[in-house]
Amino acid sequence: MKDIICLRKAGVSRSACLLVLAGLAATLIATQMKASGQDQKSTAQAAAPATGNPENGKKIFNTVGCFECHDHEGQGGTGTGPRLAGDPITFSAFVSQLRHPASQMPPYTEKVLSDTQVADIYSYLHSIPKPPPASSIPLLQEK
Repeated sequence: MKDIICLRKAGVSRSACLLVLAGLAATLIATQMKASGQDQKSTAQAAAPATGNPENGKKIFNTVGCFECHDHEGQGGTGTGPRLAGDPITFSAFVSQLRHPASQMPPYTEKVLSDTQVADIYSYLHSIPKPPPASSIPLLQEK
């Protein structure tokens, strides 16, 4: 806006200033529409069911450092990341948390992990069996 005021003070006509403003508005709208389209594309991809390679997912999980907070089998731990294996969240929620974390986790953008790699990691986490209930473990029973 200050630029428009400066243009008027410099003797630029009102119609020329309006043309500049219209151009800026059009650029802003086009940028917003493009960003919105990309967000919709990412959301659609995230909602798609994950069909990945669990073996490759395990390698990626350990290579990019997921294990540092979630441990090697996705079991998580006290004071670190939550449990991911056994009964993982939906794929779209997984992608959302991975790309735009809600807490201290670093974001894993498309530049860090491709959509295919994310699907592989998710498949790996799905391949890990759910732990048995504590009630089925004799050593954990009160005597």
